[in-house]
Amino acid sequence: MNAIQTHQLTRSFGNLKAVDRLTLEIPRGTVFGFLGPNGSGKTTTIRLLLGLLDADDGSAQVLGFDTRKQPDEVRVRCGALLEHHGLYERLSAAENLDYYGRIWRMSKADREKRIRELLEPLDLYERRGEPIGRWSRGMKQKLAVARALMHRPELIFLDEPTAGLDPVASSALREDLASLVAQEGMTIFLTTHNLAEAEKLCNQVGVINHGNLLAVGSPSELRSKTSAPRLYVTGQGITSQILEDVKSNALVKRVQQQNGKLVMDLNDLSRSHEIVTKLVGAGVQIDEVWKEKADLEDVFLQLVEEEKGEAE
Repeated sequence: MNAIQTHQLTRSFGNLKAVDRLTLEIPRGTVFGFLGPNGSGKTTTIRLLLGLLDADDGSAQVLGFDTRKQPDEVRVRCGALLEHHGLYERLSAAENLDYYGRIWRMSKADREKRIRELLEPLDLYERRGEPIGRWSRGMKQKLAVARALMHRPELIFLDEPTAGLDPVASSALREDLASLVAQEGMTIFLTTHNLAEAEKLCNQVGVINHGNLLAVGSPSELRSKTSAPRLYVTGQGITSQILEDVKSNALVKRVQQQNGKLVMDLNDLSRSHEIVTKLVGAGVQIDEVWKEKADLEDVFLQLVEEEKGEAE
């Protein structure tokens, strides 16, 4: 059974189509990353899936419930961390979680057990008695994730959980999220524009831009389907004529010259020696050659570039 299933889901704001005919299936137990730049439709999608917005057209089911007809059934089974952390800064970490546990009608013993379960992996349990007003933003964000998980939801929505954090805090939160994901075993819908975040946490990824779903698959599937292997060459004597010759080679899908090095996307990385041989034969004095497969950032940029080209 799918945790999330949408068909032609559409929502506009005036002339802006924020989500455009979104059709998506996310199996239970998936850590799904929804990638896109700011304003691409990620947050609107979450609000539609939680029944906080009505769709103009199409349908969505979350955990088997229709989001339009049964929004309360959806929300009681989901956790969410949206743009505001939902914490009370005069309360301690434990008091914040206990408060939300009471809202969810958890027993005192269960609340105490759950607070420990959530705060220990986040390295916050020893500080559970401190008022959080003076905590760093990263620590508050960790606690906000715990708050969203307090009632053991079947599905959790995390909207840009590392947004606004410095690199150290972002990295720490990603590590802690990975631990919680392994511990909880739930379905996670994570929106982000951070490609490293999606690569580390997610086993399925969707790419959205201007409300359009551009691709869905595992990170490795997207890398293999949408981006060619890459060859880098640095050296002396790379003239404009040599660059044109490389561009016309059937093995080369795309070539760029960046800061004295050639960056080439190839159809077949195993034949990269043929390109190197031709460069040497043309008089290039090669200093270094290396290969690597594209990462999610390359894939994302390529998909957005292709969409832009189609629109034009």
